[in-house]
Amino acid sequence: MADPSPFPLPFVPHHKSPESPGENPVLFAFRGRELLVTSELALPSVTDIDAQGLEAVRTQYLGHLDGRHCYSAELPGDAATAEGFRFADLRTLFGSLDEMMHALAGRAVQIVEWDRTHQFCGVCAEPTELSETDRSRSCPKCKIPTYPRLAPAMIVAVEKDNQILLARSPHFPAGIMSVLAGFVEPGESAEEAVIREVHEETSIVVKDVEYFASQAWPFPNSLMLGFRATYDAGEIAIDGEEIVEAGWFAADAMPTAFPGNVSISQWLIRDFLTRNGQGE
Repeated sequence: MADPSPFPLPFVPHHKSPESPGENPVLFAFRGRELLVTSELALPSVTDIDAQGLEAVRTQYLGHLDGRHCYSAELPGDAATAEGFRFADLRTLFGSLDEMMHALAGRAVQIVEWDRTHQFCGVCAEPTELSETDRSRSCPKCKIPTYPRLAPAMIVAVEKDNQILLARSPHFPAGIMSVLAGFVEPGESAEEAVIREVHEETSIVVKDVEYFASQAWPFPNSLMLGFRATYDAGEIAIDGEEIVEAGWFAADAMPTAFPGNVSISQWLIRDFLTRNGQGE
């Protein structure tokens, strides 16, 4: 029998910590949801953290990246940094951290938060225990396992006659428009969520829902499922609360501001522009 193929991605996730961290391990240390970085916006080494006298409340093994073991750590809420280091929100580090490291930091902060908030059983308050077989904690009394929280959400580019439907949430700064998004409800498929959310937010009916791509989005723990869909019926009507502005835009008459380049909303918009002769 031939040797199995190597894992096709540079990062291999795993829950069980190795006996030794090996050389030059990667460490994502968080105070709350803020990541410890150097003043040059790089990850500190384990030696850097030890030198500052920072002691982790808990640590978690993430897996290995190109042979380097990766860990996350929860620091105390009052942890202070030495000169040359600071805590930064992950959103502010888009484009500064290496893309792979930022993605792993997003994975790490979700695991840290899950581990912190599931130390006790939600039914009987018994201390939970880490599983030896997967990424979970379970109650020795109730036998109820808990896993890192993951909230699936759909995001969709709706098109009509070479126009795209864009909207503005009240949380967006004035002028910034994006495609529609919303969480998937229990018992609902992602495609059903697309149809429901678009109609709820704009009164538009869509058809031909087609998968586009997905993106892990750790703000706080979403998995964004991207789709394209085609207009079927209806006129735009918004409630002025969830959506404060919406309209159809041609590729050569788009709003001037969009979400950042790293988000799947931008990918969907760029895909529309490229297919309509306005790609970069």
